Amino acid sequence: MRRALAAVLAVWAGSAPAQDCRLALVLALDVSSSVDAREDALQRGGLAAALVAPEVQRAFFAEPAPVALAVFEWSGRYNQHLVADWRLVDSPTVLMSTAATIAGSARSESEFPTAMGHALGYAAGLLARAPACTAQTVDVAGDGTNNDGFGPQLAYAEFAFGGVTVNGLVVDVGDDEGEIALVEFFHAEVLRGPGAFVEVAQSFDQYEEAMRRKLEREVRPRMVGQLHIGPGPG
Repeated sequence: MRRALAAVLAVWAGSAPAQDCRLALVLALDVSSSVDAREDALQRGGLAAALVAPEVQRAFFAEPAPVALAVFEWSGRYNQHLVADWRLVDSPTVLMSTAATIAGSARSESEFPTAMGHALGYAAGLLARAPACTAQTVDVAGDGTNNDGFGPQLAYAEFAFGGVTVNGLVVDVGDDEGEIALVEFFHAEVLRGPGAFVEVAQSFDQYEEAMRRKLEREVRPRMVGQLHIGPGPG
């Protein structure tokens, strides 16, 4: 356990310069062994396409204060890989470039299980060196429950998640686990913070559509009454 915690803490080194932005958003892609090569291509390409969809672009640039974005992929306890480091998305050009980086990225791992708690620890490290933003959100996509290492609730207890919202994208792959059980797991173990929600893709073929809905909702400017100050629920 100590070794595992130390591994995810390694990403905390360094810091990004403070910037004026409304949201620091971390996108976490599941590349565990349950995701085959075709599904990974649909996930990677779907995220890239969703980022540049017209409705998502409108949400990104709906107000002058921009969104900061970082993307990583995850699987086993020690298997997290940064796909795109923090970028302040202050123009369509930056958003297009980020989408191209994701679309052109190569999968780092394919043989490890689903260590979601460790992925969340890695995400906390990314947020620790994010640009200074009004809000922080982690967007976790997955097609299965945690089955390796510590789970999400321990990650929330051990890492700095005060004021952080964690949303989920459930991919129903039609196995014995089933969509309902997986959605229930996300609601019970993964979602965190006020307004946290789950979006569902019935298959990886619908990943792009689900991600479009999710991103539009996440990056849309918040009304003052929606802002949460201070630690969220554990």
